Amino acid sequence: MSTEKHGHKHHGKSTRDILDPKRVLGAAGLNESQTFLDAGCGDGFISLEASKVVKDRGKVYALDAYQPSLDTLKKEINELQIGNMEVVNADMTLNIPLEDDLIDVCVMANVLHGFATEGTLKPVLNEISRVLKPGGTFAVIEFIKADGPPGPPYDVRLTPEQVESILEDHGFTIGGTAEVGSYHYLVKSFKK
Repeated sequence: MSTEKHGHKHHGKSTRDILDPKRVLGAAGLNESQTFLDAGCGDGFISLEASKVVKDRGKVYALDAYQPSLDTLKKEINELQIGNMEVVNADMTLNIPLEDDLIDVCVMANVLHGFATEGTLKPVLNEISRVLKPGGTFAVIEFIKADGPPGPPYDVRLTPEQVESILEDHGFTIGGTAEVGSYHYLVKSFKK
């Protein structure tokens, strides 16, 4: 197995301005006192909102392979004096350095299409499944498959049906699809 880090080939600027984290976390079903994983957190805007939702008895793990984004997030965590968030630098194609059956809700926003393009879905989704509690929620947010900015090139975008198929193929149970913004949809699934 290679230990070479994979860069997300289609990662672009933050979607902080076009994706409402409250709407995302509401659709994902995140509640107070839960343990949350933001898989591919980027600048962490969803993680920051999740820390408010789970409150002091909950925990947020903001995970990304891109250290500069995590450094920016760490500064923001320190400035806001957030005590329930941990920043994790890791390549999900190799390992998520968290315990088995730890996470109640995992969100992956604007990242799955990259793993699909790179052919690294299996190791990533195996790791997500491993860290999720039985019955835990895995919510995938992707850009609607349409031409034009914002978002990645049309040919790498996924339809909700494609995301559902990918998740089912990797052992997740589909819980429905919701629109979570002008440019995004969310597919909710559960670990069996």
